[in-house]
Amino acid sequence: MERSIDIGVLGAGSFGTALAKLLADKGHTVTLWTRAEAAARAMQDSRENARYLPGARLPDNLRVTHDLGDAIAGRPLVLTVAPSHATRETLRAARAHFGADTIVVSASKGIENESLATMDEVLAAELPPGPAARTAFLSGPSFAKEVAAGLPTAVVAAARDASVATAVQTAFATDRLRVYTETDVIGVELGGALKNVIAIAAGMGDGLGFGHNTRAAVITRGLAEISRLGVRMGASPLTFMGLAGMGDLVLTCTGDLSRNRSVGLALGRGQTLAQILADMKGQVAEGVKTTRSARDLARKLGVEMPITEAMYAVLYEDRPARQAVSDLMGRAQKHERG
Repeated sequence: MERSIDIGVLGAGSFGTALAKLLADKGHTVTLWTRAEAAARAMQDSRENARYLPGARLPDNLRVTHDLGDAIAGRPLVLTVAPSHATRETLRAARAHFGADTIVVSASKGIENESLATMDEVLAAELPPGPAARTAFLSGPSFAKEVAAGLPTAVVAAARDASVATAVQTAFATDRLRVYTETDVIGVELGGALKNVIAIAAGMGDGLGFGHNTRAAVITRGLAEISRLGVRMGASPLTFMGLAGMGDLVLTCTGDLSRNRSVGLALGRGQTLAQILADMKGQVAEGVKTTRSARDLARKLGVEMPITEAMYAVLYEDRPARQAVSDLMGRAQKHERG
């Protein structure tokens, strides 16, 4: 892939905007799509996404549009960063505009509620045959604000076709973004989606006033249940030791910029889910919806995921946070790797 190419980015939330800025700063010509015409016009004129990424100036070679065809047609690489629950709808609307050889990169992290489909499965179902065979998935510990600020970050690009992963690596890598390649798409996808559920649990422990011991236990046992589900679905256990597993999990469970951890903090302090979502003012915490998907998927496959079950009870069955912790601590004793 040439060093400087035309790239379309679908989704102008904080992470989509940060990645679009990074790609444009590298020298690519970037077209960023947002659903609302007024928002597109405001960003194009002000050179800033004031709602989702205030303070980060958009380079002159980054153009903003509300026209899907304008963002996709003729571009060899398209990045989709729509929220996971909106990815299928977005791709279905965009389907006619993709070229036969387009590489489609997904940076969305989640699992659909009703279908229990990963983003990999959504892309395979909704893209034309050519692009569907040339998909990649970008994941790893990467807060949007820090990516936009150019702070050193490492991520992983996963694709079943190693040449596609390498092409994405070449397109995205900069002196501040190190991109590793991987072929374990399932592992990278699940690591990126399920860490958000565990981050809500870690935040809840902090909100309840528990200490570092609790947080370390949640992270470690959370990784164990993520790995169990991943291996059951065909992933390599080693993937969960990497950037899309442990790396992203630690960041999201401990970082102050984590929206999922913030949801957990508020739950631990006694707020209801409805209050928390209202206070987020349009920001998306993927872990809220993914908790339902992960719980349903685990039950379907017969995989034990006690932290996920506990978070489902808190989020969707109004179980008090302290009771959920007591339930987890009161489970039967067992071997650590059992």
